[in-house]
Amino acid sequence: MRAAGLIVAAGRGERLGGTVPKQYLPVGGRTILHRSLAALLALDELEAIAVVIHPDDRARYAAAVAGLDDPRLLAPVIGGADRAASVRAGLEALAPVAPERILIHDAARPFLPRAVGEAVLAALESAPAAFPALPVVDALWRAEAGHAAAHVPREALWRAQTPQGFRFDAILAAHRAHPGAALDDVAVARAAGLAIRVVPGDEANFKITTPDDLARAEGLASGAKGRPMDIRTGNGFDVHAFGPGEAVTLCGVRLPFDRGLVGHSDADVGMHALTDAILGALAEGDIGRWFPPSDPQWKGAASEIFLKAAADRAAERGFALTHCDVTLICEAPKIGPHAAAMRAEIARICGIEPERVSVKATTSERLGFTGRGEGIAAIATATLVKS
Repeated sequence: MRAAGLIVAAGRGERLGGTVPKQYLPVGGRTILHRSLAALLALDELEAIAVVIHPDDRARYAAAVAGLDDPRLLAPVIGGADRAASVRAGLEALAPVAPERILIHDAARPFLPRAVGEAVLAALESAPAAFPALPVVDALWRAEAGHAAAHVPREALWRAQTPQGFRFDAILAAHRAHPGAALDDVAVARAAGLAIRVVPGDEANFKITTPDDLARAEGLASGAKGRPMDIRTGNGFDVHAFGPGEAVTLCGVRLPFDRGLVGHSDADVGMHALTDAILGALAEGDIGRWFPPSDPQWKGAASEIFLKAAADRAAERGFALTHCDVTLICEAPKIGPHAAAMRAEIARICGIEPERVSVKATTSERLGFTGRGEGIAAIATATLVKS
């Protein structure tokens, strides 16, 4: 039976707090969404996977899924006003694919064991719906005014997890008929009269909801099994002199100016320093070793080529670029009005969120070659993390 996956990632994660929705927060060097999506992509039975996102999160989504070059991953789907509406939008987007089975997974469950997903899919061979769950083992009490009021029997109580699986046509019809919000997709299925099977869940498949959950996830990702995270910091420094020209390119942005910068490539001093910082963190030499100025193929080359190569090399070795900081040192041109565009360009090239990129400027108080207006210098720092 053909199967597809759907990840619900349109929520705001308000219980966790902060300004960034929790699915885009890093855990062990990768975003929560990246990990959740990778877990579904590990299920070979899934022939197509869609992610439902908030309309404000297009850029965050693109950065979060960078590196997941799997043809099964479809274009993101814009969600609705609540979870049920978002799931319905995702199901409608998958309808042309015509899957027979569908797994609907929360983006905030990044540690889905493959066996759990496979168990849900297997249950759908003989049942219209299934979901993973864990039995409640703690004593349960209902409290009133801060005091224990009544014992609640825990027999037959289960803690629901995702992915929740369904025969596609059945759950699509159920969502189309459902009048409004719902606790989860099992609730929608039950309202439609579907029989739902329970399969064993896994404690690792917990949902990140609170700051404590986030700390637990970080510990799990960082090597609770005794393997520490590999965190590296590199720095880079570069200088280019002014020469004839009508503009300078800094951090990928062209700024009109009465001079240009002299160099074998496009002389983007900011990107050169950042490229060196990434290569330094990897202990793989510097930009001159990778792109020697003696090689004519780099004559006038865009520095984007160098920075992307360094970022790709970090990814090849299993590192995530979690933050980079570039300081441009010059008397002119003015950097402040262009800093946001520079951050966005570096983020695009490196495949990370703009929130992870800092670009700022300072002067040398008219001291030295930068103070005399003879050129521009740049200092950069990059942080790489491998879990």
